[in-house]
Amino acid sequence: MKFAPIINPDACRPAPKPVRVDLRKTFLIGTALWCAALIVCAILLFLDLPVLRGLIVCAAGTVIGVMMLIWEHFDRWDYRRLGV
Repeated sequence: MKFAPIINPDACRPAPKPVRVDLRKTFLIGTALWCAALIVCAILLFLDLPVLRGLIVCAAGTVIGVMMLIWEHFDRWDYRRLGV
């Protein structure tokens, strides 16, 4: 174990830069899955099965997914605008 970084912080290697990832695919797939589950729950509710709680959870997941897509759009827009 090296103690040089503890004694002298300049001796440690610089941290790598964070990697920019495309979250659109992740958010789109997640939102599509929540939307599919929402449709299934709506059909089950239409068939008089007690799935109201599941329907609410799926609707919340879909709304959060759409909000995350909007956030990612503006975050990527800011990133491109700054030219980083």
